[in-house]
Amino acid sequence: MKEYLKQATEQDVPVIWEILQEAIAKRKSEGSSQWQDGYPNLDVIASDIKKKAAYVLIAQDEIVGYVSLLVNGEPEYDNLIGGDWLTGGDYLVFHRVAIAKNHLGKGYAKKMMELIEAFAKELQVDSIKADTNHDNFPMLSIFKKRGYVYCGQVYFRNSPRNAYQKVVISEKIKE
Repeated sequence: MKEYLKQATEQDVPVIWEILQEAIAKRKSEGSSQWQDGYPNLDVIASDIKKKAAYVLIAQDEIVGYVSLLVNGEPEYDNLIGGDWLTGGDYLVFHRVAIAKNHLGKGYAKKMMELIEAFAKELQVDSIKADTNHDNFPMLSIFKKRGYVYCGQVYFRNSPRNAYQKVVISEKIKE
């Protein structure tokens, strides 16, 4: 059975929270300050679900990952510093990408990114925008491998994040 993204429900919260706690611990063990300030938390997951932005990656009938997906849903992206976005049109933003600890190294992060890109095309948005901490080397590597372009910095909770964009509908690139 193929992997797919499914909109998360309140019933999925315990598994989502476990996955996020594992990711928080992993970031800490890697010496990162990202996700070490009480974020993400259960309120964030509840908000994602309420906004219908919470998605789980399903593989072999099991939740193996989590991501938040919104169209044009990141006001901080209006405050890009030190660069420019590649397009000015609609975009899909993703936050809080996490794969369950016991499923790391199985290609699920790559699969999640493929599914996010397919979802963006399905929605007919110009591009995908995302950000990450300067020391989140696994995500930085994924951005590089998937063709995301560094566009500048944005701030979340008084902390700078590197902002990236990938154009998924090529005729929408700024002239």
